[in-house]
Amino acid sequence: MIVPGQPCFHRYVALGDSSTEGIDDPDGAGGYRGWSQRLAESIAAAQGGLLYANLGVRGLTTAQVRERQLTAALAMQPDLATLFSGTNDVTGLRFDVDQVAADFEYMQRALVATGATVLSFTLPDLTPLMPLARLIAPRIAALNQAFRLASRRTGAILVDFASHPGATDSRLWSDDRIHANADGHARIAEALAQALHLPGSGDSWKQPLPPLKKPTRRQRCAAEARWIGRHLLPWIGQGLTGHSSGDGRACRLPQLRPL
Repeated sequence: MIVPGQPCFHRYVALGDSSTEGIDDPDGAGGYRGWSQRLAESIAAAQGGLLYANLGVRGLTTAQVRERQLTAALAMQPDLATLFSGTNDVTGLRFDVDQVAADFEYMQRALVATGATVLSFTLPDLTPLMPLARLIAPRIAALNQAFRLASRRTGAILVDFASHPGATDSRLWSDDRIHANADGHARIAEALAQALHLPGSGDSWKQPLPPLKKPTRRQRCAAEARWIGRHLLPWIGQGLTGHSSGDGRACRLPQLRPL
């Protein structure tokens, strides 16, 4: 139970893309759990209940999150909101950091203006996970700096995962190297819980995992070949045809419901 002086939330709305949707953290029932639901569950357990909505949809850019989710989120009058986007911006053919920053700050400011506590976080440099990511590393750095500046101006809380080397431990990421796995989602939820000063939260999410045995050159080459075939080539084909993984998809929890 929340003790006097601790924050108490009644309505939590999560906005964003596939990370917010929960990919790749299966819930055991054919859907996804994800860090936002894990965070909601922690809050509900700490204070005895919570209303939760998840508007996240895979494949969306920051502009699309603003267009498709902000109005619905504001209508639910949340006192807690999480906002994370940008992955689909930095991996796109074109990247306008100023426009992404403007859309992101607009959403933060609109949510904060209603009295909501707003949580966001940065995206780690993905180069340790996939060498090709060095091509977009400058974009990620620019995105993260924009998020830091926006959060300072709006008063949103920002968890800076990009400043923690352990955030790119491959054991926290799924096979596609873009989405966190279940352990990664759990760590994100723990970090956000600490940022909210939830009872029982701590900094265990910062602790590095035990050293991992370095793979052989043959193992690295085999892993790269599998990743290119299973994930990179299909992603390139999708981009060339102008399709998105979010085409035709709706969010899984469009209305507040009790946990």
